[in-house]
Amino acid sequence: MSTPGRWITLSPDHPLLRPCLLATLLALPVSGVLGVAAGAAADPRRPDARGAIGIRLLEAPESRMDDPRARAFIVDHVNPGTTFSRRLQVTNSSPQRQHVQLYAAAADIKHGRFTFAPGRTPNELTSWITLSRPAVDVPPHGSGEVTATVSVPEPTIKGERYAVIWAQVSTGKPTAKRNIALVNRVGVRTYLDVGPEGEPPSRFRIGEVVPQRLDDGRPSVAAVVRNTGERAIDLVGTLTLSDGPGGVRAGPYRVAPGTTLAPGQAGTITVPLGDQLPDGPWKFQLTVQSGRTTHTVSGGFTFPAKRGQGRPAALDSSMTTVLALTGLVALAAGGALAFVARRRRPAAP
Repeated sequence: MSTPGRWITLSPDHPLLRPCLLATLLALPVSGVLGVAAGAAADPRRPDARGAIGIRLLEAPESRMDDPRARAFIVDHVNPGTTFSRRLQVTNSSPQRQHVQLYAAAADIKHGRFTFAPGRTPNELTSWITLSRPAVDVPPHGSGEVTATVSVPEPTIKGERYAVIWAQVSTGKPTAKRNIALVNRVGVRTYLDVGPEGEPPSRFRIGEVVPQRLDDGRPSVAAVVRNTGERAIDLVGTLTLSDGPGGVRAGPYRVAPGTTLAPGQAGTITVPLGDQLPDGPWKFQLTVQSGRTTHTVSGGFTFPAKRGQGRPAALDSSMTTVLALTGLVALAAGGALAFVARRRRPAAP
């Protein structure tokens, strides 16, 4: 559990904040158009016409500085009755002052994706979040700050909750002269686990790895991942290829972003590859990460000559599996020794 109030403040040019901002913007793209009338032209006064807004964390818990997710999102575990705050920065890259609305709205994890509820839909977590102000006027090419305070009531049922803190600009309500209302928003995800004990474990398992060719002929690799832990995971990673035809090596290639799994869920990650790769055979190494947890599998496969899936990869022995089996053997041996010792102990008079 993170200690409320013990934060590491990061300057805007801190190297840890650059991937933080990128991850946030990639994960939470600008929303779509609301209420478009047929034949209507785009409003030149729309907020994103000549710039963009952004939002990012300005601080991270000291205990989570080694967790990439905690630098991009609010990720924490607290006891019931805990209150903590985080500072966020809202940026405006346009040449005009922007009135940015700020609010928390519900989120969930479905079908391998972190999903956003429409508008300002509330949930239990959003009722615990209070923002220091509902809006901020951000000057051209400037920034403003807001503080989010999370107050968890006591008692509270154990479990993880999800929400998004949104920064939003809009053209206002449609009128008789302007029948389009545009809303652009970008936000910071919140993953808050509540429980009376320590933080539950984050674990996942990489399953079948399958080479394939897409409809356009490009090669790709898909892998099944199951969340075997008790916290949500956001999956990133890389794939490297070696020992190809003529000893060719390729990569690393990045896992396509966007796969999020709640505890107990399984999903598929994909790795798009270059279209000039030969079929193989190839040796591969796939490394998948979520926060502090990383797993690697390796093996061999050959891409199919035509579009569709190829034969599943032949996986090498997993170090994780080997270590787990070794632990079980040691545990069993220890149990046997204890049993023998008990059997040899003389009976009490």
